[in-house]
Amino acid sequence: MTFPTVHLFGLDICATTFADAASGLLDVASTDGGAARIVVTPNVDHIVRLDADADFKTLYRRADYIFADGMPLIWASRLAPARLPERVTGSDLLVALARVASQQHIRIFVIGGMPGQESMLTAAFARVYPGIELEIYCPSMKFDPQGEEGQEALRRVNAFKPGIVFVCLGMPKQERWAFAHRDAMQAQLVMCVGAAMEFALGFKSRAPLWMQRAGLEWCWRLASEPRRLWRRYIVQGSRFAGLLRREWQQQKGVTTNNKGGVK
Repeated sequence: MTFPTVHLFGLDICATTFADAASGLLDVASTDGGAARIVVTPNVDHIVRLDADADFKTLYRRADYIFADGMPLIWASRLAPARLPERVTGSDLLVALARVASQQHIRIFVIGGMPGQESMLTAAFARVYPGIELEIYCPSMKFDPQGEEGQEALRRVNAFKPGIVFVCLGMPKQERWAFAHRDAMQAQLVMCVGAAMEFALGFKSRAPLWMQRAGLEWCWRLASEPRRLWRRYIVQGSRFAGLLRREWQQQKGVTTNNKGGVK
């Protein structure tokens, strides 16, 4: 499965609709063979943090599928020769894929949650997605992607052999774990989706649809958890403005060169 891409902020972001992304990922999840495919969904916070860590950005770019989670990335694509049609969020993908997987008997493995929550989370998934075939591993807060818990997560995934692995550990732990173990993993699709599980199970409420479409979901989340998220949305958001200006200059140079001009 391939998608056209838009080069933005140094990433080749898939230019596709949510429906086509979900359908394509389900095809991958249900097809045996080959190395696991990795999915990342960058937002403004990710873009800022990637800009500050060149080595991690090089790793992040190796993802098989990069979808734009944040609405500002959709707006920013207007600077590029081609545009991103819409958001493809990790939270929405988890819900869509879990629903279909429960009907098509595609196994799901989840890494995330607090230690000791496996039984509670398993019951919650069974309640929201009846018929789901699921296993969950809740590592400690000191999770090391390549340490003992990282290896234990890989061992459990390989014993279960799922079609989809949802890694809900937050950036960068979830991405570092996925890339470190991709070649040894007996799974088809690895999705790095942060806090998506909390929304998918109803533990936290997402912003109303009109706020999501208007690019105001960050306001909702900041109001819900100001002490935890103020830095992400206020500090990182202001830094993103500078990156956006730089991207505009770069895209303008690309357009000029494509027309035969000089940058």
